[in-house]
Amino acid sequence: MSHPERLGASGGGPVHAIAEPPLLNGQRSLAEFAAARGLTQSAARPPLGSYISQLWQRRHFIWAFASAKSVAMYTESRLGQLWQVLTPLLNAAVYYLIFGLLLGRSGDVTKYIPFLVIGIFFFHFTQRSITQGAKSVQTNMSLIRALHFPRATLPFSFTIVELQQLFAAMAVMVVILLGFGEYPAVSWVLIVPVLLLMLVFNMGVSLIVARIGAFVPDLSQLLPFILRTWLYFSGIMFSMYALAGKLPVWATRLMGANPGSVYVELARRALMPSYRKDLHGMEVKSAAKCAAPIREGLVGKALTKANDAHTSACRQHTALVSMNHTIWFWAIGWAVVAFVIGFWYFYRAEERYGRG
Repeated sequence: MSHPERLGASGGGPVHAIAEPPLLNGQRSLAEFAAARGLTQSAARPPLGSYISQLWQRRHFIWAFASAKSVAMYTESRLGQLWQVLTPLLNAAVYYLIFGLLLGRSGDVTKYIPFLVIGIFFFHFTQRSITQGAKSVQTNMSLIRALHFPRATLPFSFTIVELQQLFAAMAVMVVILLGFGEYPAVSWVLIVPVLLLMLVFNMGVSLIVARIGAFVPDLSQLLPFILRTWLYFSGIMFSMYALAGKLPVWATRLMGANPGSVYVELARRALMPSYRKDLHGMEVKSAAKCAAPIREGLVGKALTKANDAHTSACRQHTALVSMNHTIWFWAIGWAVVAFVIGFWYFYRAEERYGRG
């Protein structure tokens, strides 16, 4: 019986065509054969409950992987792990020169440098978590293809890396707070739930950008511009309440609900008694000015100026009261929504990571 032939063997000789595999116990394909014996695809997405269970079983691996990444991050630098602290400190110094001195925003609060340092350090945590999360799948493709594990461990690990970096930076931040007379108080305990909520929020957003970054590598080039814009609108280098009187009420409420400012505001209120006094003073003064009637007998520019001052005070008071009543709800809401949506969104593409 002759066999069909095709060219392509080494040396130019003929190669016999590969025949179809024989029938296996009546099954007409390997897929049917595998299904009949309970074999499953190794990269298939498991049920949600099983997926969560697998992640929980690997919680120690997530922390160990993150610790190894954190140690290895600056091994090629002469200053090594000092860059964990120097990077946010240098950022804070640059923003102090620009916003504190050149633009004069240091007068927004009593102690501007601790105010700025807390803002930079905590926003840097979110900023880096998102940036690294976007690359977490793409840069570990060889690991994904070699081993079978829940892919969500990667963005989780990279967020933990940034949390460890924040812990190192907070040691310096505490020294700065003490140097400016911000001594430990009962309110410092609140930094624990603030950090937990911030961690959950960052993980959720990291999961979203991790899935997008896995299939759209250009996201890593776009993210720095998005995050820098977010930084400028989050009240990190200035007090948004000092500007509240100059903005429409809807704009100040939008800024107050911004997750980039919510967690930073809570951290400032927890660690800076002087900042809480500043906010209370702003609220009392704006309430008094808003309640006071406009002086009679004013005309022309004087009346316009008085009306503008009255409107500004009312806007500032509204912004302060609204944020004081809702800030913890926003913090919890953003954390829950970001994590639930991010986890579901990432999980739905579990079997696609590592292909191609």
